[in-house]
Amino acid sequence: MVQFAEARSSVGAPLHGADDFGPKLGASRVRSDSDAKHAQHGSAQDLQQGISELQAAFASQGGVVSVDPDVLHQHGFSVNDYHDGMAHSVVVYPHSTEDVVQIVNISRKHKMPIIPYSGATSLEGHFIGVTGGGICVDMSEMDSILEIHEADADLVCQPGVLWMDVNATLAEKGIPLFFPLDPSPGATLGGMLSTGCSGTNAVRYGTAKGEWFLNATVVLPSGEVIKTRRRARKSSAGFDTTKLFIGAEGTLGIVTELTIRLAPLLPTNVAVVQFPDVETATRASIEVMNRGVGIQCVELVDDNFMRATNSYGQSARKWPEKDSLFFKFQGPSQVALDDTARIVREIVERHGGTGFALAANAKEAADLWADRKNAHYSGLALVPGSRGWATDVCVPVSNLPKLVQETKRDLAELGIVSTIVGHIGDGNFHCLLLFSNEEEQAIVRDAVHKMVERAIALDGTCTGEHGVGIGKREYLYEELGTGTVELMKTLKRTIDPFNLFNPGKLYPDEPTVADDLEKSER
Repeated sequence: MVQFAEARSSVGAPLHGADDFGPKLGASRVRSDSDAKHAQHGSAQDLQQGISELQAAFASQGGVVSVDPDVLHQHGFSVNDYHDGMAHSVVVYPHSTEDVVQIVNISRKHKMPIIPYSGATSLEGHFIGVTGGGICVDMSEMDSILEIHEADADLVCQPGVLWMDVNATLAEKGIPLFFPLDPSPGATLGGMLSTGCSGTNAVRYGTAKGEWFLNATVVLPSGEVIKTRRRARKSSAGFDTTKLFIGAEGTLGIVTELTIRLAPLLPTNVAVVQFPDVETATRASIEVMNRGVGIQCVELVDDNFMRATNSYGQSARKWPEKDSLFFKFQGPSQVALDDTARIVREIVERHGGTGFALAANAKEAADLWADRKNAHYSGLALVPGSRGWATDVCVPVSNLPKLVQETKRDLAELGIVSTIVGHIGDGNFHCLLLFSNEEEQAIVRDAVHKMVERAIALDGTCTGEHGVGIGKREYLYEELGTGTVELMKTLKRTIDPFNLFNPGKLYPDEPTVADDLEKSER
């Protein structure tokens, strides 16, 4: 085990009891569900009193509490999405679990909304201000790796740690392990847990909702601190409370420490192949996946994406502008990689694939994969000066060709320039829709709605890996059904009766007749 210097908090074992930090969870549920549903947040005077208490509580720690207008604006709006935001009332930078408890207790005392903020890479407005004021809790300074247990292939850290820094630290120490979930480069572990993220490696390693987060230390709205489970790889001791917070988007608690599972770092290689259309590419990918060979990633990119890559000018080669598949192979040896490449080549060529290009060395593999990872910036290069609306949906893999083809047809009819990238191994479909003015943005917004509704109709989901936030919450009744959504709301009201934690996110309002009519007109 690699033991790091003691961090700024002594979290790790069950922490202080409720007497230290506030009432127990049960004691906070003094209102009925009906009362809680209509609970009001504090007044402007309450907010100001709360800010004063925060400033007094952290007076000895300079820079922890900020009311600087620029800081408030930065945290209240997102450059990654197009949802309406507003400035928070105050931003606080905790250094420990105890700091978070203090913040939560002040929040509860003055009925101040509390919005967790992490890497700020989200695409659905998870951290923006929506309630007219509140406390933004920026977890970026809780960024310590606390322990590495190489023998157990796990790691304990604070929530502000970047996943890329975890892997860089392991590499620097010569530990042949890595954390395989790979969303945006700026994503933090706390944010990844809270949004239920994944990435290109999901084909091989699954998502955050698998077993990659073994446990979490969480501050509840009551001020109580819990640890969801021990560090053992498996447990049948009750239901998995860790998963209660995975994908809860900061609405049920604030994660202050977590244990993540690591995977063996194996050799990889990359290949690219072109197809006449999306349907044949999908059929080929399904057969590849079902052969059980060593596949880490399978990425579908459309002809516009390849055109964008050529236009962007950062690639080491000029690509045929056709629908294509990027493969990342994985295996314990070069022999295994070569065997996988041979089998995959046979399959794709049988399905009409052409131009199969296999990296000759590690540098060429990195260059090929960089072309795929540059998707956002190469896409923007298609229309210089444009902005891009990035969104995703997910369907069963066999339904992906229908989704892609019909979406491309719709976008062409609307005159929207876009690129398509799909984690085809698991049916996750991403689209970057470009626009240059407000009129075009409105058209793009409607196109996104139509894409989501089509995915749900194909037995899919409104979001494969970007989370719900504000942007996708209106679709949950349609996707999950009334009973499931109401169960989620019941949990929310029970744990957070005053609706203080990240209000306005994740949980949808009940649909009205007007909502149904609007959807039918799209």
